[in-house]
Parts: sequence; C-alpha cells; structure tokens
Amino acid sequence: MALTREQMAQRVAQELADGYYVNLGIGIPTLVANYVPDDIDVMLQSENGLLGMGEFPTEEELDADLINAGKQTVTMATGASIFSSAESFAMIRGGHVDLTVLGAFEVDVNGNIASYMIPGKLIKGMGGAMDLVAGADNIIVTMTHASKHGESKLLSNCSLPLTGKNCIKKVLTDLAYLEIKEGKFHLLEYAPGVSIEQIQSLTEGELVISDNVREMKIA
Repeated sequence: MALTREQMAQRVAQELADGYYVNLGIGIPTLVANYVPDDIDVMLQSENGLLGMGEFPTEEELDADLINAGKQTVTMATGASIFSSAESFAMIRGGHVDLTVLGAFEVDVNGNIASYMIPGKLIKGMGGAMDLVAGADNIIVTMTHASKHGESKLLSNCSLPLTGKNCIKKVLTDLAYLEIKEGKFHLLEYAPGVSIEQIQSLTEGELVISDNVREMKIA
C-alpha cells in the first residue's frame, strides 16, 4: 500500500538530526514541520526570510502575515528570526543549510532533478529551487513514484527542463526510499505492503536491490 503524504513526511523527519538547519520545499516537504522528533532541536528555514518555522497554526494561532515560501501560514518556534530574502538566499548559497527537502516531477539515475516546469503549462517561476540544489550537499526529494497514469518518475534521463544536475542523492517516494549512486537507483527501503516487484515495474531507471533492503518503519 502506497504511503500517504503525511507518512512520507514522517519518514523524512527520521532523517533530521539535532542542530540541523533545514529548508523545506513546497508541497509534501512542508508537512515535515509537523513531525520533527521531540528529542531534537532543528531550525526550519524558508527562503522568503524566516529561520525557525514551527508547525502549521491552529485557528487560534493563525497570523495571515506569517507565511512560508509557498504562501502557507506558519508559526514561529522559540528563537526564530525574520530577515530579508537576500539574507536568506545568502544562507542557502553559502552552504549553511544542512538538509534540503524538495518535491519534484522527475529524478534520474544521474541525480538530475526536474521540479519547476512542464512545457505548455503556466508556471510561476523557478522559485528558490535552483539555489537550493546548488547550495546543499544533503538533499532528499519527495515525490510519487509514478504519475496518475502509471508512468515512472524515476528515469534513466529526465525529459523535463532541469532544475539542477548531478545533485540528488536520495529519493523518498510513496513506495520506496532510494539512494542514487554510480548511475543507478539503489533500493534501501520499501513501504509497508508494497512489493519489490511493484517498485521494479514502476522504476524506469536501472534499479539495484540493496543487500540489506528493509521494510520502512512508519509510526
């Protein structure tokens, strides 16, 4: 059974470490803020100029002027700060973000990512994605394994315009957790109720089954 968006966010949250500065992209990545483990302190950064995002607000906490890069209302954690987007991008480009979590349309075996444009469809622009993939060494992509038509999004070569080249090392889909190395997808974990054969059938790029592949642990 494929993971829900919330379960994907829970699994990504397991990759957080104490003291991390983390940027969460638009979509599924924003949900990670709700699942930060209680025993660690992380600072969530938004490229519009906020360091220290908290969970999504309740109706009582809602402040329409306090938003993330996706224009969703957010809360501020203790010790948070607000600054200009120029300073925010200086943090990103300077390599001061420990982990970046991004959504994507496609990822390929070379670590290329396409995440901002589908030809023929109206787009708002690149946003901060190009800076994030260039300025971070530790990037996790969250996405569905296949399109609603059953077409793989884990490819030999991306077909859409690229956001970045040779920059993605790990991908979490609704079916699996994979590492990209040596021009191949390496299966590390599979979602509960999902077979390895199902993952293979929906992975266009070359797939290697890790010797210690295991079932994903979701609370």
